Amino acid sequence: MTFVKACALSELEEDTPKRVELDGTPVSVVKTEGEVYAINDICSHANVSLSEGEVEDCMIECWLHGSSFDLRTGKPSGLPATRPVPVYPVQIEGDDVLVSVTQES
Repeated sequence: MTFVKACALSELEEDTPKRVELDGTPVSVVKTEGEVYAINDICSHANVSLSEGEVEDCMIECWLHGSSFDLRTGKPSGLPATRPVPVYPVQIEGDDVLVSVTQES
Protein backbone atom coordinates (compact mmCIF):
# COMPACT_ATOMS: atom_id res chain seq x y z
CA MET A 1 0.00 0.00 0.00
CA THR A 2 1.28 3.44 -0.93
CA PHE A 3 0.01 6.38 1.09
CA VAL A 4 -0.01 9.89 -0.38
CA LYS A 5 -0.90 13.21 1.22
CA ALA A 6 -4.54 14.06 0.60
CA CYS A 7 -4.73 17.26 2.65
CA ALA A 8 -3.82 18.80 5.99
CA LEU A 9 -5.84 17.67 8.99
CA SER A 10 -6.26 21.33 9.94
CA GLU A 11 -8.06 21.94 6.60
CA LEU A 12 -10.87 19.53 7.50
CA GLU A 13 -14.02 20.84 9.13
CA GLU A 14 -16.17 18.45 11.14
CA ASP A 15 -18.81 16.75 8.96
CA THR A 16 -17.74 18.71 5.85
CA PRO A 17 -16.41 16.56 3.00
CA LYS A 18 -13.29 17.72 1.15
CA ARG A 19 -12.81 16.55 -2.45
CA VAL A 20 -9.28 15.68 -3.53
CA GLU A 21 -7.84 13.77 -6.47
CA LEU A 22 -5.19 11.14 -5.74
CA ASP A 23 -3.46 9.33 -8.58
CA GLY A 24 -6.41 10.16 -10.84
CA THR A 25 -8.98 8.91 -8.31
CA PRO A 26 -11.58 11.34 -6.92
CA VAL A 27 -11.73 10.97 -3.14
CA SER A 28 -13.89 12.57 -0.47
CA VAL A 29 -12.05 13.02 2.83
CA VAL A 30 -14.29 13.46 5.87
CA LYS A 31 -13.59 14.15 9.54
CA THR A 32 -16.49 13.00 11.69
CA GLU A 33 -17.03 11.51 15.13
CA GLY A 34 -13.32 11.83 15.96
CA GLU A 35 -12.11 9.89 12.92
CA VAL A 36 -10.99 10.68 9.38
CA TYR A 37 -12.37 8.65 6.48
CA ALA A 38 -11.65 8.49 2.75
CA ILE A 39 -14.29 7.27 0.33
CA ASN A 40 -14.51 7.34 -3.44
CA ASP A 41 -16.14 10.64 -4.35
CA ILE A 42 -18.42 9.28 -7.07
CA CYS A 43 -21.89 7.98 -6.18
CA SER A 44 -22.40 4.43 -7.46
CA HIS A 45 -25.95 5.27 -8.51
CA ALA A 46 -25.79 8.60 -10.33
CA ASN A 47 -22.10 9.34 -11.05
CA VAL A 48 -22.08 12.63 -9.11
CA SER A 49 -19.73 14.00 -6.44
CA LEU A 50 -20.46 12.75 -2.92
CA SER A 51 -18.37 15.56 -1.42
CA GLU A 52 -21.20 17.95 -2.28
CA GLY A 53 -23.52 16.03 0.05
CA GLU A 54 -24.24 16.05 3.77
CA VAL A 55 -22.50 14.01 6.49
CA GLU A 56 -24.37 12.66 9.50
CA ASP A 57 -23.95 9.60 11.76
CA CYS A 58 -20.86 8.38 9.84
CA MET A 59 -22.83 8.43 6.56
CA ILE A 60 -22.37 10.61 3.50
CA GLU A 61 -25.48 11.41 1.51
CA CYS A 62 -25.53 11.96 -2.24
CA TRP A 63 -27.10 15.35 -2.91
CA LEU A 64 -28.85 14.27 -6.11
CA HIS A 65 -31.08 11.34 -5.14
CA GLY A 66 -30.43 10.94 -1.42
CA SER A 67 -28.53 7.66 -1.30
CA SER A 68 -26.35 7.46 1.81
CA PHE A 69 -23.09 5.53 2.10
CA ASP A 70 -21.34 4.33 5.25
CA LEU A 71 -17.98 6.11 5.50
CA ARG A 72 -16.44 3.00 7.12
CA THR A 73 -17.59 0.40 4.57
CA GLY A 74 -18.88 2.26 1.51
CA LYS A 75 -22.14 0.31 1.66
CA PRO A 76 -25.34 2.14 0.75
CA SER A 77 -28.03 2.34 3.42
CA GLY A 78 -30.86 2.06 0.92
CA LEU A 79 -32.22 2.88 -2.50
CA PRO A 80 -31.72 4.15 -5.06
CA ALA A 81 -28.06 3.08 -4.72
CA THR A 82 -27.50 -0.68 -4.54
CA ARG A 83 -23.72 -0.90 -5.05
CA PRO A 84 -21.11 0.18 -2.49
CA VAL A 85 -18.42 2.73 -3.26
CA PRO A 86 -14.76 2.05 -2.46
CA VAL A 87 -13.30 3.21 0.85
CA TYR A 88 -9.59 3.79 1.35
CA PRO A 89 -7.18 3.37 4.27
CA VAL A 90 -6.22 6.59 6.08
CA GLN A 91 -3.18 7.44 8.18
CA ILE A 92 -2.56 10.63 10.13
CA GLU A 93 1.04 11.84 10.46
CA GLY A 94 1.27 15.13 12.32
CA ASP A 95 -1.03 17.46 10.36
CA ASP A 96 -0.96 15.33 7.20
CA VAL A 97 -3.87 13.14 6.15
CA LEU A 98 -2.46 10.27 4.09
CA VAL A 99 -4.66 8.04 1.95
CA SER A 100 -3.90 4.90 -0.05
CA VAL A 101 -5.95 4.46 -3.20
CA THR A 102 -3.69 1.69 -4.50
CA GLN A 103 -5.52 -1.00 -2.54
CA GLU A 104 -9.22 -0.65 -1.78
CA SER A 105 -10.41 -1.90 1.58
